[in-house]
Amino acid sequence: MYIRQKILDEIENILVQTENKKTIVILGPRRSGKTTLLNKILENKNNFRLAAGEDLEVQHYLSSQSINKLQQFVGQNKLLVIDEAQKIPNIGINLKLLADHCPALQIIVTGSSALDLSNQTGEPLTGRKISLQLFPLSQMELNQIEDASQTRANLESRLLYGSYPETILANDNQKRRDYLQELVSSYLYKDILELEGIHKSKAMAKLLQLLAWQIGKEVSLHELGQQLGWHSNTVERYLDLFEKTFVLINITAFSRNLRKEITKKSRYYFYDVGVRNALIGQFNALTLRNDVGELWENYLVIERLKKLAYKKIWCNHYFWRTYSQQEIDWIEEGDGKLNAYEFKWQPRKILAPSEWRSNYATSTFNVINRENYLEFIV
Repeated sequence: MYIRQKILDEIENILVQTENKKTIVILGPRRSGKTTLLNKILENKNNFRLAAGEDLEVQHYLSSQSINKLQQFVGQNKLLVIDEAQKIPNIGINLKLLADHCPALQIIVTGSSALDLSNQTGEPLTGRKISLQLFPLSQMELNQIEDASQTRANLESRLLYGSYPETILANDNQKRRDYLQELVSSYLYKDILELEGIHKSKAMAKLLQLLAWQIGKEVSLHELGQQLGWHSNTVERYLDLFEKTFVLINITAFSRNLRKEITKKSRYYFYDVGVRNALIGQFNALTLRNDVGELWENYLVIERLKKLAYKKIWCNHYFWRTYSQQEIDWIEEGDGKLNAYEFKWQPRKILAPSEWRSNYATSTFNVINRENYLEFIV
């Protein structure tokens, strides 16, 4: 079964434009459905060439910086699609050459790592590219195959096994566990390990396991370093790598420079809660867990980010906490407005913290729980 991905409509709209053709850059986690997306884009299309960035022959032509070689590779095709383009040396400058010398050519590239692809395509393609982000399946997309009652019935499964296409379409929990364990052991670190000088796969797994127990809490680089035997600069380096390979999302603190507000801390969430559970080896039922609040918070954060990205809602997002331990899970700032949200698994009414009310009186405050969460993420 194919669940239509939200960015497919946007890509198809871009492709029908006849003027000002731009390179479409699609970034997202491994196994999140980029190849499936490309296959759907190419359905019923002619005059295209699909290339795999890991193919040595493809690398030979598309890293050449030779206009003749590039044109030979494209031939008479009107559409060039490159999967895992970050594997190709000098891909950015070569895409620029193609854009300059083949103005009728439309180009789509995908990558599972922003380590190289966004850096390589950034400056050469300034003003010439459209960047899109692909996530594991969102509830917005899953609404195509389930109604509200089914969504609520499936909520526990989403909190345990996440939203990768394979886990959604698997027909039993053992297959979901097996898939996630394979993902964690075989693919999660692949982009990082392929970088020269990166050889700490066991230590990387330990770092992610430590973070898996700190969802919703501020992260101390010094404390993580002590537990791993690393310098805090090394911890920071690896956290940055995990962000750029779409494993973690970094949320910073909100402040208006008030002395009582924490400003220099970060919280980390996983792109998929199923990956988080696989890292710590826990898939037991919610009634048997003591981390339901953390799972709920991570799930809502990532689903909210999917909604904001797919609906083109531009805002900054933060958490908020004071030195007196008053805090709010999620802050959005956009169009001159402040919206605050607290995430609670159990439905109950609470007020915004007193220091927030006194300092940000014009902001809104809402509690998101399992009774009203669908409006927040869909």
